[in-house]
Amino acid sequence: MHQPHAERRHRLLTIIGDGIALLPTAHESVRNADNHYPFRADSHFLYLTGFAEPESVLLLDGRSGKSILFCRERNPDMEIWDGFRYGPERARETFGFDEAYPLSEMAERIPDLLADRHQLWWPLGHDESFDRRVNVWLDAVRQRSRAGARPPAHYGDLRALLDEMRIVKDAAEIELLREAGSISAAGHVQAMRAARPSMREYQLEAELLHAFVSRGARHPAYECIVAGGANACTLHYVANDGWLNEGELVLIDAGCEWQGYAGDITRTFPVNGRFSGPQRDVYEVVLAAQLAAIEAIRPGAIWHAPGDAALKALAQGMLDLGLLSGTVDGVIESGDYRRFYMHGVGHMIGLDVHDVGQRKVHGQWRSYQPGMCTTVEPGLYIRPAEDVPEAFHHIGVRIEDDVLVTESGNEVYTAGVPKTVAAIEALMRGE
Repeated sequence: MHQPHAERRHRLLTIIGDGIALLPTAHESVRNADNHYPFRADSHFLYLTGFAEPESVLLLDGRSGKSILFCRERNPDMEIWDGFRYGPERARETFGFDEAYPLSEMAERIPDLLADRHQLWWPLGHDESFDRRVNVWLDAVRQRSRAGARPPAHYGDLRALLDEMRIVKDAAEIELLREAGSISAAGHVQAMRAARPSMREYQLEAELLHAFVSRGARHPAYECIVAGGANACTLHYVANDGWLNEGELVLIDAGCEWQGYAGDITRTFPVNGRFSGPQRDVYEVVLAAQLAAIEAIRPGAIWHAPGDAALKALAQGMLDLGLLSGTVDGVIESGDYRRFYMHGVGHMIGLDVHDVGQRKVHGQWRSYQPGMCTTVEPGLYIRPAEDVPEAFHHIGVRIEDDVLVTESGNEVYTAGVPKTVAAIEALMRGE
C-alpha cells in the first residue's frame, strides 16, 4: 500500500540533500454552524504519504533520510463521534514512515531537527497559519544561538520541487487515473442512456453521481456541468437547474475522484438522441479538432502542438460553417476565432483536475514525456449575432478526453464513452 509513496519520499529526500522539508495537509473547513465540508487532504501531502487524515504534518530529514509524520493521537471518545483514527504508531506501520509522533510534540522535536541545517523547504506563502508556526520553530532555534545552534539560512518553496515531480506519473498513479477515467466514463454513458426531453439538468447530474458513487467514487473531481441548449455556451455553467428541451443539445463536463485522482470528460449529445443537421455540422468540426490534437500527442512533441493542431481544424471549420470569413492563417493570426473558441485545448490532470506542472521550462516550451497525462477538450460556443447563421444560434459543443503519453504515442483512457455521431445515436437508441 505505501510503497509508491515511500519511493516518492525517497526521491524528494535525494533532491533536498542535507535540508529539511515540511509539508502540512489541508485544513478542515467549516460549512456552517458545527458542520464541516467533506475533508480532502492536500494533493502534495497525498502524493507523498497516502495519509488522508486532517491535522497532519510530514517532515523529511535529508541528513538522516527519514520521513517523519506528526498526526492526531488515538482518542476513543472522539472516535465514537467521528470514526477511526490511525494514531502515530499505526500510521507509521501502515504508511511506511520511519517515525511518527503526536502533534503535541512538534514544538519540541522540529526545532531540534532544524538546527544547523543549510536549507528549509516548505510551501512558502501557501498557508499563513503554517508560515507563522514555521517562524516560531525557527525562532526557537535562534534562541539557542549561545549554545552554537543556527537556523537554516536558506528557504525554498517546496511546491516548486513537488510540481516538477508530479508532472510525470508513476505506474501506481497511472492505474488510479485509468480507474478514475473508467468510472467517469460509466457516468457519462449512464447519463446518455437516461436523457429525455422535459428532464431537468440536475436529473442528469443525479445519473452521473449515482454511477460514480455506486462504483466507489464518493465525490466528483469538480462541480459537474450539465448544460442544456444555450447554457452550453457558458463555459463553467454549474447551475444545472434548466430544462432539457426537444431538439437541443446537452453538454456534460464531469468526472469522478478515485482515491484522490481525477477524471475529466466532456460529451455533447442531442437530448432526443438525434443530431439535427446544423448540430451535426458543428459537432463534426469539434470532433475533427479533438482527433487532430490527440494525434499530435507523443513523446518529444512540443507542449503546444496539440493546441495548434486543434486550432487549425477549428479555424477551417468556422470558415466552412460560415461563422468567419478569410483564410485559416488569417483567422488565427487576427484572433477572430476567439468569438467561438476562447479557451485552450487542455490541461494536465492527476491529483488535481487542473494538475500542477509548468508548460515552459527556462523559457522554452516543455516536451511531452511518457507518463504525462493531459486533457484534450476543444469546443465551439455559438451565441446569437447578426452575422451568425440562425441555424447555429445557441449551439455549444465541447468534447474532452483524458490522454496518457506512452512510450510509442498515447492512450486515450476515457475512450469508454462514445463520441462519434453514429455511436452516440446508437447508444441513445438502446443499441
